[in-house]
Amino acid sequence: MSTTMATPPKKVNRIGLELLPYRGSKTTLCAGCGHNSISERIVEVFFELGIEPWKVAKMSGIGCSSKTPAYFLSQAHGFNSVHGRSPAVSTGALLANKNLMGIVVTGDGDTASIGIGQFVHMLRRNVPLTYIIENNGVYGLTKGQFSATADRGSKQKTGVVNDMPPIDCCLLGIELGATLVARSFSGDKRQLSTILKACLSHRGLAIVDVISPCVTFNDHEGSTKSYSYVKDHEIPLQELDYVPYYQEIAVEMEEGEAREVRLHDGSLLRLKKLDRDYNPHSKMDAIRVIHDAEEKGEVVTGILYIEQGRETLEDMLNMVDEPLATLPLERVRPSRDALDQIMEEMR
Repeated sequence: MSTTMATPPKKVNRIGLELLPYRGSKTTLCAGCGHNSISERIVEVFFELGIEPWKVAKMSGIGCSSKTPAYFLSQAHGFNSVHGRSPAVSTGALLANKNLMGIVVTGDGDTASIGIGQFVHMLRRNVPLTYIIENNGVYGLTKGQFSATADRGSKQKTGVVNDMPPIDCCLLGIELGATLVARSFSGDKRQLSTILKACLSHRGLAIVDVISPCVTFNDHEGSTKSYSYVKDHEIPLQELDYVPYYQEIAVEMEEGEAREVRLHDGSLLRLKKLDRDYNPHSKMDAIRVIHDAEEKGEVVTGILYIEQGRETLEDMLNMVDEPLATLPLERVRPSRDALDQIMEEMR
């Protein structure tokens, strides 16, 4: 008598897709690079949320970090732009097709150096997308020089000490207009996954600064962005959990035990207090906690700031309901009479 083993059912998400459509190409980054951990979290998060990969636009600039979009969502639309120019390219793409979900993966050099002009204008416009900064404090493609986010006093492998003050992308985000600002660590899988889920559910510009150690040039003693340093100095603001809007929930908590942040679509972030009463809706509290942590040599992680209900760039431009890319020429091209009138007014 022969028996046959039953084939176990394949794991699918809420829209019936397996994990494979959410994966990308095999990574070519260094073994142990923090960027690879971020790619893995992105794959998991999109799969768990049940987002259709072909409705995503993934953008990047130039650098080790900008190779990342090749490693997730192989069925998504993608564009690898010029160094530092992903904010402009992604803004244009999402204005042309508002039905796409936008995600940008960039680096500290791409954002805080050559691309900082475009970065700050994206902030003030509140472009509706998720912007992930893979922050390792060095220029990995050009042999590990300090980037603009490197902390003062940190050391290179050669012993050179950084004398310049760092640019904090989270402070820029909070001050200049992002409506969700967070910081995480590539080695903290659970926190990073929860933050990414919150960002993808947020209506507005979500900035995530992820400390992502470079194992080749910046994972040594004296670095403030190494695995060991961040593990020893990380101070989480909250214990984060994410409750998707499509699941019915029942939560019983004592007063003061947790703070709930309701997102635009009805989903909730549940922020459990540890030993502090932190208000993620206050810009001043967010700025203060970042500066306090810097003075103590700590890396504060979690949801730093969130603002709900503010107009996005699409709202401010009074755009039509249909994606611009789908409109016929007669609706987007001025008529001959309109052009003649414009020319006459300019005489």
